[in-house]
Amino acid sequence: MKRELNIFLSSVLFFTRIPVPFLKGDIQGSLKDAIRYFPLVGAIVGGIVALALFGLQQIFPFPLAIILSIVAGLLITGALHEDGFADFCDGYGGGHTKERILAIMKDSSIGVYGAVGVVSILAVKFFSLLSINPERIIVSLIAANTFSRLTPVFLMFTSHYVRPDETAKAKTVGNNASLGSLLVASLVGGASLFLLSINQAIVVLVVVTVLFIGFRAYIIKRTGGYTGDVLGALQQITEVTMYLVIIAVK
Repeated sequence: MKRELNIFLSSVLFFTRIPVPFLKGDIQGSLKDAIRYFPLVGAIVGGIVALALFGLQQIFPFPLAIILSIVAGLLITGALHEDGFADFCDGYGGGHTKERILAIMKDSSIGVYGAVGVVSILAVKFFSLLSINPERIIVSLIAANTFSRLTPVFLMFTSHYVRPDETAKAKTVGNNASLGSLLVASLVGGASLFLLSINQAIVVLVVVTVLFIGFRAYIIKRTGGYTGDVLGALQQITEVTMYLVIIAVK
């Protein structure tokens, strides 16, 4: 029990900016299994964002409350996934070879592709949330933030890490992860779909599966596998896709 708690706290520490004062033991060892709780951490992030939105809309107009809740989410995660998405856009948009793509993504500066990409996905996220039924937006936020963190887990299990750097965070987390971790992540991520209607859940599963297959095929063709930035990009794309499905399917 103490070991599992340590793994969970390591996951919270790794994927968010939430302080974890009670974390003890071998953090590096715990990170190896941290991905099993990635969707659960997403549920926490989604819950906090939803709570922020609920409180903010009591004070501010609904569109402004949505913007501020998105900002709250960025603060909680340290814009970890948005940063990955921006680097992904820069690398895969501006690079023509595997080596060049990886070099661009490793560069800390943001380029045109990254700037346009992150602005675009945040804009789509805002207008999508604005279009969701206000009575369903809370559960939609929790479901999307939870389930969208399952697709990166599957990508780690079905692809290879392509950077040679042994100290890289994504390799540290995904390296030698067990099937048990995949099962735990799948159970938590799958359970979040019960927050949606049956029709929405079915369409989400179909659309996200097709999205995952296409995304995986694309990155393998271009670079042969994933990096941390690729995982962040997949999370963001999955989350926004879920919002679009929720709008389109009643």
